[in-house]
Parts: sequence; C-alpha cells; structure tokens
Amino acid sequence: MDFNFKQIATATMVLFAVIDIIGSIPVIISLREKSKEIKSGRASIISAVVLIVFLFIGERILNLIGINVNEFAVAGALVLFFIALEMVLGITLFKQQDHDLNMATVFPIAFPIVAGPGSLTTLLSLRAEFELQNIIIAIFVNIIIVFIVLRTSSSLQKFLGKNGIGIIEKIFGVILLAISVKLFTSNIQELFS
Repeated sequence: MDFNFKQIATATMVLFAVIDIIGSIPVIISLREKSKEIKSGRASIISAVVLIVFLFIGERILNLIGINVNEFAVAGALVLFFIALEMVLGITLFKQQDHDLNMATVFPIAFPIVAGPGSLTTLLSLRAEFELQNIIIAIFVNIIIVFIVLRTSSSLQKFLGKNGIGIIEKIFGVILLAISVKLFTSNIQELFS
C-alpha cells in the first residue's frame, strides 16, 4: 500500500472543487426548509457508498447498461441545471413527496449534489492517474467536510438570515447554472466527436 500525501492532497482538492459543498449551502438550506429535516449522517454515508462503489465498478456498470461516461454526465448536468433554475428564479420544479419528507437526504443531496455526475466522472479520471487507496482517503476527507456542512447548515441559516441566504442562493444558483452548462457542453461535444 503506497500512501502518497501529494496524491491524497491533489485528489482531495479536485473532489472538493467538483462537489462544491460550500456552494451548495443555499440548496441545502432551501431543502431543509421544504423537508424540515435532512439526516446529515445518512446523506454522508449514502454519498460515500455511492462514490466508493462507483470508483470500483462505475465504468463497468455504465458499459453494462450501454451508457458511456459522457452520456451520464450530460444527464446529471440537466438535473443540476434545473436545481440551479430553482435557486435563481425562486420557483419549485422538484415536487417534494408528502409521504417521504426525508427524500431530500438522498435526492438531491446524496445524488446529484455530492455523488453527482461531476464527482463520479472525476473519480474515473483520478483512477487513471492516482493509486486507489489515495483516492479513497480523498473521498473520506470530502465526506467529513460534507457532513460538517450539512450538520451546521441550520446555524449558518440563523447567522446569515433570510436576506443573506437569498443573496447567496441567487449567486450560487448562477454559479451552479454555469457549472451545469460547462458539464453539458464539454460532454455533449465528446458525444458528437
């Protein structure tokens, strides 16, 4: 087992940038208001399991069902696009199920915000460059950060207030919109080339 600090640090930073949990705080706060409760531990564990399973068998699963990584990324980009539209326009596109208020824990927090197409395709790229154990450590570091952010989102809500959250939500909505467009355009080009 060759643990390489440089590989761990690089993989951690790359995943942190792609997951962008700090940028997702307005989405989390908005979901917490709609769902009343988000199970931070459960969302973090589900995200970790999805990321690690995908690291090992992701490409094989996609190939098995006849989907390539680019098609997967385009589909995820569309989901992120609609989440961003909700944030920017202040509308509700994703109807919350009355019988399962904790669905937000799994969708869209665990997928596609944390273990989304961006992070899953990034894992496939990292796997080509870095040792497996270093990527796994990077995943766990990011999941700990995700857990802390999910856990403290209520405190952040009180600290920022309604106006502060509204402003941040619009700003990060536009950023998320840009990320979804970038993810869409870069992968749609790969599909047609």
